[in-house]
Amino acid sequence: MLADLEELVTCESYSADHEAVARSARVVADQGRRLLGAPAELLVTGGVSHLLWTFGTPRVLLLGHHDTVWPIGTLATHPFCVRDGIARGPGVFDMKAGLVQTFHALASLPSLDGVCVLITGDEEVGSGTSRPLIEDLARRCAATLVTEPSAPGGALKTGRKGVSIYDITVHGRAAHSGLDPEKGINAAVELAHQVLAIEDVAAAATTRTGPGTTLTPTLMAAGTANNTVPALATLNIDVRVPTPDAQAVVDRLLRGLRPRLPGARLDIGGGPNRPPLDHTASAHLFDVAAARAAGLGLAPLRQASVGGASDGNYTAGVGCPTLDGLGAVGDGAHADHEHVVTATMPERAALLAHLVGAVQ
Repeated sequence: MLADLEELVTCESYSADHEAVARSARVVADQGRRLLGAPAELLVTGGVSHLLWTFGTPRVLLLGHHDTVWPIGTLATHPFCVRDGIARGPGVFDMKAGLVQTFHALASLPSLDGVCVLITGDEEVGSGTSRPLIEDLARRCAATLVTEPSAPGGALKTGRKGVSIYDITVHGRAAHSGLDPEKGINAAVELAHQVLAIEDVAAAATTRTGPGTTLTPTLMAAGTANNTVPALATLNIDVRVPTPDAQAVVDRLLRGLRPRLPGARLDIGGGPNRPPLDHTASAHLFDVAAARAAGLGLAPLRQASVGGASDGNYTAGVGCPTLDGLGAVGDGAHADHEHVVTATMPERAALLAHLVGAVQ
């Protein structure tokens, strides 16, 4: 398993680099062919490479992704290594160890009839090209098992917040900042007003729908030169919501933002991306997983609700029972300390195999 993990991690697969993702897809496909005994169907949509294995009539969907958030060249500063029972490297936790565990789990089963495996190449950037495929497969299956990394301590993820992504563009008017600044409309100043207004939107959403909603301004840009009043400014907003109602309320409030400076204009783009994954979508599957873990002599399973989203949000959103976080045990997704506890990899693979067998 560690050799297979090294093979996947050392093939970098930054989401924004479609050529790198294509190379990664070939490596993942070869590993899957060896362990599953069947070739993958390569699906390229919008330049993004996805992989699909289907055995008989699909009943259970195993879902993961092979793209990562790490830019090409990260291996130079974060090389793959295994030391003192800890594996490190870009994407090792999120989620290449989960892919290895998936392949080894399925390789241990006497039959794969009724199983389909989808490994996408754009999960980290919102699954824009893979969402229709994910939802179509989920509608045809009785269960989805997501091998994304576990929550802290190995807990399975039985709830995830929904995600909305917005971009605000402020249109102002340029002017010389020394000769006649009063003739300009400062898009940067207008954007500052909007950042503060977003705090009011968050407070209003919490008042209307309860706690748990967050709006986080992330990327910002304004201006073209030091001596010019900015005519254009942009802002990205990351929104996390606990319920569909909160997602709808935030959408209405953000689209109701109005400019504060005379003459300024706002364009508000984006919107809901992933619906929330409610615990009711996971309850039965978690009970089955807990029973199987006990039968294997593993530590009692725990469950957690998390703010991060995955493609499991999509499968639950179309009504397919979904259990997430069945992948690696470790920590540090998207962070320098990303790592996997290697001793847990066979245990999680065994649990996944037994769970597939129970719902197959």
